[in-house]
Amino acid sequence: EVQLVESGGGLVQPGGSLRLSCAASGFTFDDYAMSWVRQAPGKGLEWVSSIYSNICGTYYAESVKGRFTISTDNAKNTVYLQMNSLKSEDTAVYYCTKDRVAGRCPGFGVDYWGKGTLVTVSS
Repeated sequence: EVQLVESGGGLVQPGGSLRLSCAASGFTFDDYAMSWVRQAPGKGLEWVSSIYSNICGTYYAESVKGRFTISTDNAKNTVYLQMNSLKSEDTAVYYCTKDRVAGRCPGFGVDYWGKGTLVTVSS
């Protein structure tokens, strides 16, 4: 059974930092692109970042480029999102997702989501 469990969310002041983690299980972690997607209160889903280090590298939405860094620890089957210089508009539930197709760069659809972790940026 595929499981994605996010952690690391919380309340942080503007300009602060947080690191989100997503522990994955139930599939061969190295074979799939992983992504972070967020949903701000009252808004739709927004793709944030994706990674498939072996072949494709990393991708970022313009809204977070230069502030967020995605990475993986394949030994721990974990994907991270380091978030720096946080802004109030980064407030959202952050979801970890697994790509549907093995061995391909991100963009072929998502088949599993975690339950999300809430990030609140406020003074």
